[in-house]
Amino acid sequence: MEIFKQRILAEGKNLGQGILKVDSFINHQVDPMLMDACGAELARRFAHVGATKILTAEISGIAPALMAAKHLGLPVVYARKSKPVTMPDQVYLTVAPSHTKGRLVELIVSPEYLAGGEKILIIDDFLASGATIIGLVRLAQTAGATIVGVGTLIEKMFEGGRGRLAYLGIPIESLACIGSMDDGQILFCR
Repeated sequence: MEIFKQRILAEGKNLGQGILKVDSFINHQVDPMLMDACGAELARRFAHVGATKILTAEISGIAPALMAAKHLGLPVVYARKSKPVTMPDQVYLTVAPSHTKGRLVELIVSPEYLAGGEKILIIDDFLASGATIIGLVRLAQTAGATIVGVGTLIEKMFEGGRGRLAYLGIPIESLACIGSMDDGQILFCR
């Protein structure tokens, strides 16, 4: 998606150690028009998978997931990173390492919103090592749901996440694929 790649080149900042700062349009401040265009493209790519719900992780995955869901006509569930008092005692919970936080984070979903028999499309902001997405897969599978696809805004190919998800045998789509972030640059794969 060329307009998205151009935005990454114009405003994204390579902070080193594989960290790409896109806070000005995805992670801290959100550009709703850009996210709507990204959501429409993700919806187009996954229209054939028969998803019944979209699953993402709090907080940066919510904007792209919500926009893809808008175009697919689906509800969105996001895994929370802390359990609010409104959530029941029994929850689906897993942990995943966070590269940007430098620690393990919890991913928590209420069984009220993730059930067996559902077909889950995971949408997130990044696919890097695959750790967060694998955590979301664990949550969905624990609930008895089936994963039908994974879509991300940005994929950092050099971190190997796509290979770690290959066992799922499902479509994986990224709107911008980064092949290298060496020497302060941002180089796209295709």
